[in-house]
Amino acid sequence: MRTKRSGWIGVSAAAALLVLAAAPAVFAQGTPDNPGTENMTVIGQHHAGDGLEISYTDVEVEQEPGRPYAYLARVLGPTKGMDIVSIEDPANPELLYQWRIEDPELHIGLGGMDTKYFKHDGRYYVIQSLQFFGGPDTDLGAVVFDVTRLPDASTVKEVGRIRAPDTPTGFHNIWAYKHSSGMPILVATTSGPHANLYDLSAFLNGAEDYGLIGQVPWPSTAMDSPFGSMVGYHDFYVAWDPIGERDILYGSGLDGYYIYDITDPANPELLTSIVGVMGVTLAHTLTATPDAKIGVGQTEYKYSPIRIYDLDQGIHGGQERITSELSAWTRNYEALSHNNEMRYPYVFVSSYKDGIDVFDISDPENPQDVAYYDTYFGPEKEGLANDLGLTTGNPVGESDFNGAFGIDVRNYDGLIVVSDMVTGLSLMKMDGFDGWHGSDHGMPNISSVQDWDHGPQGLVP
Repeated sequence: MRTKRSGWIGVSAAAALLVLAAAPAVFAQGTPDNPGTENMTVIGQHHAGDGLEISYTDVEVEQEPGRPYAYLARVLGPTKGMDIVSIEDPANPELLYQWRIEDPELHIGLGGMDTKYFKHDGRYYVIQSLQFFGGPDTDLGAVVFDVTRLPDASTVKEVGRIRAPDTPTGFHNIWAYKHSSGMPILVATTSGPHANLYDLSAFLNGAEDYGLIGQVPWPSTAMDSPFGSMVGYHDFYVAWDPIGERDILYGSGLDGYYIYDITDPANPELLTSIVGVMGVTLAHTLTATPDAKIGVGQTEYKYSPIRIYDLDQGIHGGQERITSELSAWTRNYEALSHNNEMRYPYVFVSSYKDGIDVFDISDPENPQDVAYYDTYFGPEKEGLANDLGLTTGNPVGESDFNGAFGIDVRNYDGLIVVSDMVTGLSLMKMDGFDGWHGSDHGMPNISSVQDWDHGPQGLVP
């Protein structure tokens, strides 16, 4: 269902109900017998195993043909770490490799949260972020692996660990990006009022400070985070701005979204912010269209829709502060949406107990329902907010973190990959979506997918 800006007047359940009562429901809730729309098909599944009720968090898939690998972060219990799954045959995913933190019983906290891959000098690497609140590795942010010779699991090797002793409790979220300078960079959340920027090539060569080359400050005075031990930033999206010809970081966190020019990583420049939006007290994720004109923002609390913003006025128009949305979208007003992947005009969303959603923003003031598929129907595991180290004054129930956590989309064939914390890995296709390229939609070919050989827009020789 869709609502325009004028409809959303607050975050309370009562206010949301008043607005949504007037909006017609296009999609009903999924059921075990009818879990999704007819245009969604599940091709294959891989279950998390280990007898746990919860394990998988985020997922990342490689994008090159001939590299059919999915990387899955794992949290809690003895399985804190990462799995590598072959999706060469999507109908029959195959577990290739498992990495687990040593002495997991001593490592208090989440374990593996986010995972990203990158390519450098012809070799392929995976970065697994980690969060530990107590024990021997509270300063450990990420572990980097060389995965060049997959599918031979015996060749996977750890090449180094990135630590942040000045801001312990690890990296909740990370982003790997091929910078316009040619540098592969890592952006990481910290428990301080800034994000860290690392030169991954320097890290691989043994640089001091793990290749740390800059910090993106948190410009707000809001510092009391409900997202674990994060102080400022919670998540990022980094992409090339084809209009301004610069590298842009879209940061989200406590009181809103902050957008920086990081063309010079050592000297980030704040371009604009999205703050003071009615109903947005916490910001979780912000992604942008390939032309950097429209943004899609999530909050990760209930009774709060996904909002669509006009970024153009700030990034290209010089407006310092954006304080309202163009429109908003939700399938279920009680849903707890988490992450999204932008493949214009489609937005693919992982929504915990509501599974995944797809909507269309070709008309950003009137987003349209496209598809959904519920990946999880219980039984509900209570206490997950506490288990995950989350405290919040927002209306989030203790069982609301069950279900679809991460989502990724493979551009060359349109494969949709979903990580569910309980049911495991699901591989899906959507009718009429057999791949993505920006030019097919009159857009630059820019998404979360990186061209690790040539950089943004082919800038790197």
